[in-house]
Amino acid sequence: MRDVATYICESCGEEIELMLDFSEGSHQEFIEDCPVCCRSNIVHVEIGENGGVRVWATAEIA
Repeated sequence: MRDVATYICESCGEEIELMLDFSEGSHQEFIEDCPVCCRSNIVHVEIGENGGVRVWATAEIA
């Protein structure tokens, strides 16, 4: 299994790398600020039974 994944910032379009924490379960959601534009993203992580990982972000609406 890979320990690193990427997502695209919803605000600036930059590809952001993040470390995966498999101990947090198969469905994860957290808020992370983009290191480029500093806008908040809601990051979604899904880890399948076969080890496949899907990561995407949506904009946090204040």
